[in-house]
Amino acid sequence: MELKYRIVNVFAREGRLTGNPLCVFEDGASLDGETMQALARQFNLSETTFILPSQKATARVRIFTPAYELPFAGHPTLGTAHVVRSLKGDGDAVALEMKAGIIPVTAKGDLWTLQAVEPRSRAMELVRAELEEILGLEPGDVGEWPLWVSTGREQLIVPLTSVDAVRRATPRADAFSRLKSVDGQSMAYVFHDAGDAVGTVESRFFFPNGPAILEDPATGSACANLGGWYTVVRPRTDIRREVSQGEKVGRPSTLYLDVTRGAIHVGGNVIELGRGVIAL
Repeated sequence: MELKYRIVNVFAREGRLTGNPLCVFEDGASLDGETMQALARQFNLSETTFILPSQKATARVRIFTPAYELPFAGHPTLGTAHVVRSLKGDGDAVALEMKAGIIPVTAKGDLWTLQAVEPRSRAMELVRAELEEILGLEPGDVGEWPLWVSTGREQLIVPLTSVDAVRRATPRADAFSRLKSVDGQSMAYVFHDAGDAVGTVESRFFFPNGPAILEDPATGSACANLGGWYTVVRPRTDIRREVSQGEKVGRPSTLYLDVTRGAIHVGGNVIELGRGVIAL
């Protein structure tokens, strides 16, 4: 059996080797979940997706990290939509069926935008001093209203008081597991909103891999959850932000966040880098 795949970069900035890489298998209908997981482990990117037929949407999509399946993730949604458009030729609007629900995705050229599902949020259990210790920060670095937020995947959204604090964050591997989402995952998104006219945000996203803490180049699900954070902290306020991520890991990325009348949209540029075939 031969399987066709594409490698795309999502939330790309200047240059082709920016943004967050994704592997997309064009037709996963013949594969079971165990094989999908093994393929994701083989490619060892942050996520690998598989396109499947759908009775409810343009296509159904399954998303795998090298270790487990996800109900939703932002950069796999945009990158897979880019491939679905190329395969089906159905224009610049597609709907992707995922475990988190039906995700509408639209494009202007290669700039893709998804609409996230309605967010849920809850308070953080720790006091800010404990959170600062876990994230390797100094007293006063964590700002008001750290929250657990989910637009399909719950993550801890942590406002910091300066760009310098964002750049200094060094999560402690021996303490990071104290941060637990509803599904038992430890993930933290730190950001600083500059409050300038352009609406710039600098961010970083951390997650564990065995005993190590890794950093993601660009995290669409976390950007959507940031939108959910704004709906709680600044209710009934329309928000537009240009979010920078990935500089610390050598993959500079740009994400576009729009919150209008409570609806959360996350966008970014998608570049197809290459295609291939794998034989099983």
